[in-house]
Amino acid sequence: MAAGAKPVDPRTVRPPLKWAGGKRWQLPELEPLWAPYQNHRLVEPFCGGLAVSTGLMPERALLNDINPHVINFYIWLKRGLPISFDMKNDERQYYRCRDRFNALLEAGDASTAEAAALFYYLNRTGYNGLCRFNSKGGFNVPFGSYTNIGYKRDFLEYTSAFAGWEFTNRDFERIPVADDDFIYADPPYDVEFTHYSKGGFGWEEQERAAEWLSKQKGPVILSNQATPRIVKLYRALGFNLKFLDAPRRISCTGDRRPAPEVLATRNIGVRHQSDTCQTGV
Repeated sequence: MAAGAKPVDPRTVRPPLKWAGGKRWQLPELEPLWAPYQNHRLVEPFCGGLAVSTGLMPERALLNDINPHVINFYIWLKRGLPISFDMKNDERQYYRCRDRFNALLEAGDASTAEAAALFYYLNRTGYNGLCRFNSKGGFNVPFGSYTNIGYKRDFLEYTSAFAGWEFTNRDFERIPVADDDFIYADPPYDVEFTHYSKGGFGWEEQERAAEWLSKQKGPVILSNQATPRIVKLYRALGFNLKFLDAPRRISCTGDRRPAPEVLATRNIGVRHQSDTCQTGV
């Protein structure tokens, strides 16, 4: 634990970022599935805004994302990220900070504390918690025009909350997964918008993720939008499917209808040597 950090009540830890498509609402479904595996390591190949990991609060976790700026923020957060500039809900300051952030990326300084602090400010102040980059890798989310923003300046609680968590920035197939790891995968939605990372996440990536998940020996949970082809893909790979209505969100057409999502599970109930040793069975 870092100097000055206090023990944290896991029930009070909140996701540090505002995140479009966060899965905090799925916790009532996920907690009973996770409960028998609490002594296992939680692995998230697409950790995003940490809504699930901060909800389940495992002692050990491997949290990966293809977006290097998200992971850089979490790495610095674990160290007790210092933010020295005055964060304001101001449009002119927002675009100055966005320009500065993109300048750091272009200069090869994307892994600095300054880049992490700017990323947090842009996330809290930008539109709808989006994390979007253009074809050249530049952050291009517009100003959010919010009435009030609760900026956080003291991040010491996360140094203890994240003590047993490892953050990585890799392609999901390069994650070192153990046979008894508990995997929760929330890849980008199967929708037209795929510019979360520079390379995007199209249908070939969706298929690759599904095949990779189907080969894992431990418990696996997949969350995605329940498009016909996603349902067909995971059903063909032997996953058990449960359909949920996601909270209302604004679609590209402007409506607010609940979006059907699917939880695809596999190997839930699988026992490993670590379980046997601890239960005495």
